[in-house]
Amino acid sequence: MLDAIVWLFANIGAAFVNFGSALVQPSLWLSWMGGLTTVETKQALMRFVYYGGSIEFFFVVFTAFLLLTAVGIWRRSVMWGAVIALETIANTVGRLFAWAGLLMVLQQIVIVFMQRIFTSAQISFGFGSAFTRDVSWWAEELKFYNALIVTLCATYTFVQGGHVRVDLVYSVVKYRTKKIIDMVGSLIFMMPAAVLMWMYGWYFMWRHLVTPKVSASDNIDLLMRKSRILKWNVETIGFSPNGFDAYFLFKMLLVAFAGLIFLHSIAFFYRSYLEYVEGPESEGKHLDRDSLGEGEEAYEGTH
Repeated sequence: MLDAIVWLFANIGAAFVNFGSALVQPSLWLSWMGGLTTVETKQALMRFVYYGGSIEFFFVVFTAFLLLTAVGIWRRSVMWGAVIALETIANTVGRLFAWAGLLMVLQQIVIVFMQRIFTSAQISFGFGSAFTRDVSWWAEELKFYNALIVTLCATYTFVQGGHVRVDLVYSVVKYRTKKIIDMVGSLIFMMPAAVLMWMYGWYFMWRHLVTPKVSASDNIDLLMRKSRILKWNVETIGFSPNGFDAYFLFKMLLVAFAGLIFLHSIAFFYRSYLEYVEGPESEGKHLDRDSLGEGEEAYEGTH
């Protein structure tokens, strides 16, 4: 137990050093954005891959969370500001990508018309140098719109109170007990689940973007050796010969989903804590929810 406590505080202390080092030496992990033209840029990409899913990165984020929480407990206005900012991110991203549902419907209509009425094997989009693909490509691409909605609108739906809930105990307990349940749930379930998804999804994504393959078990020295033969190898394999061939985008969405869930777990914890401290009168404070219009309040946030 003592060793675990020492390890925890040692990593929290090292987080300040690691964060400072990343700030003052950005070229060590960002120079690859200009292209993988030199050994240094290849090593920079490998550092980016390694530290993006590393213990060091986790403790930088965890330490920032601890500091913000401490300041927020001292000054609740800071914590409310964090809640507003994080919920704004969730709402903005969700409201933007919710339009993918309309695009999906319109594209499906076009596909049906092109197949059944015009009997065309291809669909072109754009002017001048048009983007042309087989009808089957456009049909399979519909799954990507669905993935956009599922991954990028999940936290927006959470803010709006739109997720299905099965309340066996929650609905009958007292107000402050509900807030304790919410705080425990965000810390015990949402945060760890988001971290696990990120750790899995991060390396899963990069294995489909570069070669040689990277793994969560690779240490930094091994990745530096691998960097000598590093090159882009973006996966463009489809399930059918002429089908959708950009499935690497789904891996990116998995990482984005994990990041959004983690950020919103912080927002939910902070909101639950503030509503617990300030009492029932603060419930829903600064909450930006969509409205169906006057007279439809009973249906909002219920599914």
